[in-house]
Amino acid sequence: MSSITQRLARLFGQGATEQKAFTLTSPEAFGLFGGLPARSGVTVTSSTALRVPAVAAAVGLISEACGNLPFKLHDRDTREPQKDHPAYELIHGEANPWTSTEELREHLTRDALLTGSGFAQVVRNGAGQPLELHRIDPGAVSVETDNYGEPSYRIRLKGGGDTVLPYSDVLHVNTLDGISPITHAKEAIGLALAAEQHLANWYSRSGRPGGYLSTPEKLLADEATNILQAFQAGHTGEQAGRPAIFDKGVLYHPVATSNTDAEFYTNRIEQIREIARAFRIPPSMIFELERGTWSNVEQMAQQFLTMCLRPWLKRWQAAYARVLLTQEERRALYIEAETKDLLTVDFAAQATAYSQFVAMRAMTPNEVRAGLNLPPMEGGDGLVNPFTTSGGTTAPAPKPQEENPDE
Repeated sequence: MSSITQRLARLFGQGATEQKAFTLTSPEAFGLFGGLPARSGVTVTSSTALRVPAVAAAVGLISEACGNLPFKLHDRDTREPQKDHPAYELIHGEANPWTSTEELREHLTRDALLTGSGFAQVVRNGAGQPLELHRIDPGAVSVETDNYGEPSYRIRLKGGGDTVLPYSDVLHVNTLDGISPITHAKEAIGLALAAEQHLANWYSRSGRPGGYLSTPEKLLADEATNILQAFQAGHTGEQAGRPAIFDKGVLYHPVATSNTDAEFYTNRIEQIREIARAFRIPPSMIFELERGTWSNVEQMAQQFLTMCLRPWLKRWQAAYARVLLTQEERRALYIEAETKDLLTVDFAAQATAYSQFVAMRAMTPNEVRAGLNLPPMEGGDGLVNPFTTSGGTTAPAPKPQEENPDE
């Protein structure tokens, strides 16, 4: 295991191949010191950030969407799936004997959202073909670059020591700038954590603002303590709301709710929107529906696919192709995520769309049945328009008559 001195040396540009240097205030250095201090007084880490429901919902939404969408390997000319290629199983079946491809994509996307990068090692056979993908803990990886910007990955081993892998053997998925959204939005997340703690403390005091007791005459310290303790024991917690009896002229003066407390709900809603902006998610997708309507929620779902999810899918497609396909294979093959499941609408609209596709001869009946998870039917592979033909078949076009010079 590398020492803290070696880690700091690599971090600040002292390594043999490391070219990029950081300062102690750089976001990349916070992983060594346990968290990101926010002005709200809360330390924001990946663990504490997930205590905010909006952050947990955003991370889960993006990572689960990337994991659940199917990825396919296609031929560029015929667009036929290449199921015999060893990469097809790694992107559509199992990443390794104990991890499905969906689980690996979800886990690596989650790593990238929380730390900035997700890593998996490519295990190859003697011929260099990819066999398995194994997730690597992001905390055990440091990225090093040479003078030309080519990356390599130094991985700290559990048994001690480290190893260096080339970029062709590491599946690397990262954010746009390699920095987690939690780092960029640490102030918004810290404020949400502080607000949650404030609300919990407020309700632990029976949801009532503080107050004070007064007497017409000066009390001794012991007398004041006894009166206060008796009041707290009989009129807070489960005893809250019961009638109070005071002697010796003691009066209770409640403190009025301030404007800040009155606007507390609005402030909390705004923090949800701020976190949604950091993850580039429409607020309605993380269940902030104050401004959601039946008409704009569907548009927000389309916006989520276009503005948020599609860049992640593009990164996954490029990362897969970079390590699972050779340079020659990338000219003939491509990897693509199928997003039609996210565009599925209600059954009536879906039936209308399929009907139009068949009518314009863009899909066959069996392709429609495959989209509905139904088995193919006999004679369903022809591109025919059922609205203009009878019997489900197309009559052959008559041959043009040959010119007869004798007629």
